[in-house]
Amino acid sequence: MDDLTFSARRASTSAAARTAEPVDLETRFRSLVQSPLRAGILRYLSARPDESFDVETLMQTFGRLKLDVDNCVRELVDFGVAQVIPGNPMRYMAERPANEAVVDLLDHFLERRAAVTTEDQSPSVQRFREMIGRDEKMLIVFEWIRTAAKSDISVLILGPTGSGKEVVARMIHELSRRSVAKFQAVNCAALPDTLFESEIFGYEKGAFTGAHDRKPGRLELANEGTLFLDEIGDMSLIAQAKLLRVLEERRFERLGGHKSISVDFRLISATNRPLEQFVRDGRFREDLYYRVNAFAIRLPSLRERQVDIPVLAQRFLARYCAAQGLPLDSKTFSREALDLLVGYQWPGNIRELESTVSRAALSAPGRAIRATDVEFLHATSTTPQASGEQMPSLAEAERAHIVRVLEAVQWNKKEAARVLDISRGTLYRKIVEYQLEPEPRPSARRLRETAT
Repeated sequence: MDDLTFSARRASTSAAARTAEPVDLETRFRSLVQSPLRAGILRYLSARPDESFDVETLMQTFGRLKLDVDNCVRELVDFGVAQVIPGNPMRYMAERPANEAVVDLLDHFLERRAAVTTEDQSPSVQRFREMIGRDEKMLIVFEWIRTAAKSDISVLILGPTGSGKEVVARMIHELSRRSVAKFQAVNCAALPDTLFESEIFGYEKGAFTGAHDRKPGRLELANEGTLFLDEIGDMSLIAQAKLLRVLEERRFERLGGHKSISVDFRLISATNRPLEQFVRDGRFREDLYYRVNAFAIRLPSLRERQVDIPVLAQRFLARYCAAQGLPLDSKTFSREALDLLVGYQWPGNIRELESTVSRAALSAPGRAIRATDVEFLHATSTTPQASGEQMPSLAEAERAHIVRVLEAVQWNKKEAARVLDISRGTLYRKIVEYQLEPEPRPSARRLRETAT
């Protein structure tokens, strides 16, 4: 829709609003603000009458997809309570209606206290919104979270280290009907088999040496709430079998006890491991995999949404300044520093970006954060070297050696594991840890054409 057509449509709609019967007008206005998103945008624009906003800014503010925000803001313009500022991109701002009846309805609406939605009450939602930039990938994840929260379906959150998997798990819990009960988080990678039963199932007094009192397990504490199993890919086969039994029967016994306890909980799991490959290798039970993977949510890595890095860096910098009691603009990035951040691979994702920004802000002696103030914890090919004679770190050397072997055997992982003298499971873990991918190779036909 071009600007002229849109303006003509708005003018005709506004004229219709001026001539409409008061009762009909009130019904239409109530229908307009019945949508939480339309009501939220209307309050947001009205609270900032001298400012205008593009759709992208409103998308980030409300955590909604472009089409949803676009439709809502156009309906507000059509009704005459918002106006469009032509340009590229178009911007929107509040408009004071000419119709006195609409003015009365608008003022009455704005005077009423805004309904606090479940999303507005959720600390995890606020944290997640800080992770949303210009790329719509995270907004799509937000929609998946809203969908998952509506039911008790088991959710598997996939994503690299530091991408915010626990934040997403807490969001699903806080937006679900189980939010009034407890959220119990268990890190499977830090839980050896010897402690699995006592931690998950709890134990009775005298169950083992040192068990002086009865202790409820995480399952019992998560009753009517949510059990979050982080790094479920690191769970042993023995622990997997015990977890599967609980998921099938929804009953368990404490360690050293004989009484069967019924539990009602919602399971959310997370991993940065290739579970499908683990199933094929026999390292993860196939029947358990289908149990925990009823609904999958994949979080993109930071390097998959490179355009968001400057936005998120500025956001984390403002938060650092606020935490230190400084004005939000007391620190700023130089162009060189931002270029350095954008060019980095971010193996630690959001978590690493936030800590890097905090270190840089602390190191910068003045207002401007220079490239020399930015220090990365992981050495990569994009990080400038102080000297050509600098020796590689152990991790760099290991990564380079694994890449050489994989390329030498044309990414035959079984053969690469044999050459490296490690298990295939260890090799898969290293491939994920170092984020290795095979280089695209030219086809045989292209090689022949090049040779001729």
